[in-house]
Amino acid sequence: MKRRKVTIPLAGGEILSAVLALPTAGQKGVGVITAHGAGNDMEHPLLVAFSDGLAEAGYPTMRFNFPYKEKGRKTPDRPEKLEEAWEAACRYFSEDSGVELTRIIAAGKSMGGRVASTMVSDQKLPVEGLIFLGYPLHPAGDLSKLRDAHLYRIEIPMLFFAGTKDRLCALETLQMVLAKLKAP
Repeated sequence: MKRRKVTIPLAGGEILSAVLALPTAGQKGVGVITAHGAGNDMEHPLLVAFSDGLAEAGYPTMRFNFPYKEKGRKTPDRPEKLEEAWEAACRYFSEDSGVELTRIIAAGKSMGGRVASTMVSDQKLPVEGLIFLGYPLHPAGDLSKLRDAHLYRIEIPMLFFAGTKDRLCALETLQMVLAKLKAP
């Protein structure tokens, strides 16, 4: 596996930093783009291990930073800016990275996955699967405000990873949501 740092242009002269992790042999045509959560960036150990592990198994990956992290801010960008970043990352990976891909999967830690899933439900992100590395199903400790309505409109496969100590995703509640989904 080899890594390559790249920059992705956004409107208005802004750029996103990204890291491609590419297999050195046996590359498969399925690539995975990974976005970080609200409180971290693309260098979070989970995201690095996830991306590198997939690349070592033959799957090209790209992880990227949202604009607010590029500027050193802690507060996430407004949803439209987060979506613009996802669109730019997907376009770059499929058209400009030099990686031969037949399909793209979107992955995200918490907020990064939620933004991707919202875009997929609105048909704004052309991917063929979603991977959630901790989906923020509800605010911390508040099960009365579920963030699940858009998930029921998604028809592509979704893979959820959730832990027993995740304050943003009670496992019992996630199980109820998963039972109602149309998508595999």
